Amino acid sequence: MKNILIGCYLLASVFACSDGSKTQQKPNIIFILTDDQRWDAFGYAGNPLAHTPEMDKLAAEGVFFKNAMATTPICAASRASIISGLQERTHNYSFTTEEMKEEYMQNAYPRVLKKNGYYTGLYGKFGVKYNHLDSLYNVYENYDLRYDRKDRTSYYYQTLGKDTVHLTRYTGEKAIEFIKKSSSDIPFCLQLSFSAPHASDNTKEQYFWDKKYDYVLENTTIPDANISDDEYYNRLPQRVKDGFNRLRWYWRYDTPEKYQHSVKGYYRMIAGIDDEISKIRKELEVKGIADNTIIILMGDNGYFLGERQLAGKWLMYDNSIRVPLIIYDPRAKKHRDIDDMALNIDVPSTILDLAGVTSPSSWHGKSLMPYVNDEKPNTEHDTILIEHLWDFKSIPPSEGVRTKDWKYFRYVDDKSIQELYNLKEDPQETNNLINDESYQGIVENLRNKLEELIKKYKDPYAFNPTHTAFKHNQFSWDVSNKTQNQTAYQILVSSSKENIDNNNGDVWNSGKVESSANKGINYEGQKLIPNKQYYWKVRVYDDINRTGRYTESESFQLK
Repeated sequence: MKNILIGCYLLASVFACSDGSKTQQKPNIIFILTDDQRWDAFGYAGNPLAHTPEMDKLAAEGVFFKNAMATTPICAASRASIISGLQERTHNYSFTTEEMKEEYMQNAYPRVLKKNGYYTGLYGKFGVKYNHLDSLYNVYENYDLRYDRKDRTSYYYQTLGKDTVHLTRYTGEKAIEFIKKSSSDIPFCLQLSFSAPHASDNTKEQYFWDKKYDYVLENTTIPDANISDDEYYNRLPQRVKDGFNRLRWYWRYDTPEKYQHSVKGYYRMIAGIDDEISKIRKELEVKGIADNTIIILMGDNGYFLGERQLAGKWLMYDNSIRVPLIIYDPRAKKHRDIDDMALNIDVPSTILDLAGVTSPSSWHGKSLMPYVNDEKPNTEHDTILIEHLWDFKSIPPSEGVRTKDWKYFRYVDDKSIQELYNLKEDPQETNNLINDESYQGIVENLRNKLEELIKKYKDPYAFNPTHTAFKHNQFSWDVSNKTQNQTAYQILVSSSKENIDNNNGDVWNSGKVESSANKGINYEGQKLIPNKQYYWKVRVYDDINRTGRYTESESFQLK
C-alpha cells in the first residue's frame, strides 16, 4: 500500500516529456508568515534598526514587493484571507466568530495542494478557528503565544529535549525536523507561522526575546517615532483616540523607557526569526534541495511603532496595511524590486502557480509569478479594497480603497468620518484632503469604486433581514435563510437620510442586542416627534456570530 501511495505522489509531482524523459520535479515551497512585522521592519527595506541579514539576502536575490498590502490589518482576518484566498468582506471571519465556514475552507490552499500531490505541513500559529486541520496538512502542530499568561512563559513553554525554549526557536527546529524527514520523491509545502514579533499583550514587559539577541540595538538609542507629536494624535477621530490603538500605546510607548524597551524588543524578536531562517536554509543545503525550494516571506499585517501616538494595527493607514513580501525562487536568476501593489490574497494563488495547479475560480487574488519570471503581469491591482470589519467596540471598523497614488477610507459606524490622502505627495498620510473642494472629484470616484468593490465581494452566505416593517412603535423583519439562526440584532434610527446612509443612529442606536427575536421589537430611543420623517435600518448576526449587512433604509412617521 505504501508503494502505491508513493507512486501516486510521483505521478503528481513529475511531468513526463514526449520523449519519455522527465522534467524537473515540482518545487518545494516554504511559506514563512510573521506576526505584526511591518513592511519596513527588515534591513533591505532601508531600516537601520533591523538586524536581518538572512531576510536581506532573500530580498536581494529574489523579488521584493515594495508595496505589498494586507487587505485587512488584523491577524485573524488576514490569515483567514490567506488560507481561503478571499477578501474579509466575503469570508467575514474575525476573532469573535465561531469556526470558519466550511464553504470557504473547501478551497483552502493547503487542501488544494494536498489533493494535487504535495506533502503539506504547518508549524506555528494557524490563527483561524477550524477543527479539521488534518484535511489541510499531512503533519501539523498549531500553537501560538500564550495570552493567558502574564510573564515570559507566554513565549517560553515549548520544549526541545529538556530545554524550554522561545517559540521562535521551537518553530525553527520543527521546520528543520520536517526538512530532514522530507522525501526527495514528493514535493512539500511547509507553512511556518511565527508568533513573533507579536507582543505578549497581557504582560507588563510586552516583549520577550531570546537573550542571545540582547546585542541587537544594545548601544543604540531608538529615535522618536515619525509623526508622533501631539498634533498628529489630535487629528485622529475621537473613536480612534478612545480605542485600543491608544490604550496599547500606553502599554508600550508612553514613557521613554517603555518605548526603548518595546521597540528594541520588537526588532530583537525579528532578529530571532531571521536566525531561524538562516538555519533552515543551511538545512536545505545539507539536504541537497535548496536549488528547488522556493521561500516566500510575508507579514500578516502592518504595525504602529508609536506613529500618531498609537500602537497595534487595525486602521487603514499604511502603518497597518503594508507588509513585507519576498519571493525567493532559486530557479529564477534575476532580482527585482517591484513597485506594483501585491496583496496577501495573492500569496495562495502564487503558491498554487508554483505547484502547477490552477487556482479556484472563487479566489480573489492573482499569481505573482509573472513578476518573478520577469514577465508582464496578467492583471495589475489598480484599486484595492482595504477593510477591517470586526464588530468590536474598542476598535472602530473601517473600509476604503487604495491606489498607487491615492487612499480613501471611512469608518463603518459613521461613514461621514472620511479621510483622503495623496500618497505620492504625502506618503505619511498627514494631510487629510477630504474637505478640499478641489479634490471632490477624486473623492467621488474613489467612493464609487469602494461601493463597487463592496458589492463585488459581498458574502454569498450572509444572513440578512428581509421584509422589514415599522408599525405601532415596533420593528419587525424576516430573515433571509432558514438554515441559519439569528443570534443578535442592531437597529439604527436617524433623523435624516444622510445620517442613516452614514450608519449614524442619532435618534436611536440599539447596539448589539443578543436575541433571536425579530417581531414586535419596541422602539427605545429618543422621543419621536409626530409627523416628522425618520429613517431606520437593521442588521442581524448569524449563529456563528458573523455580522450581516444593514438593510436598505426605510422612512416612517409617528402619527
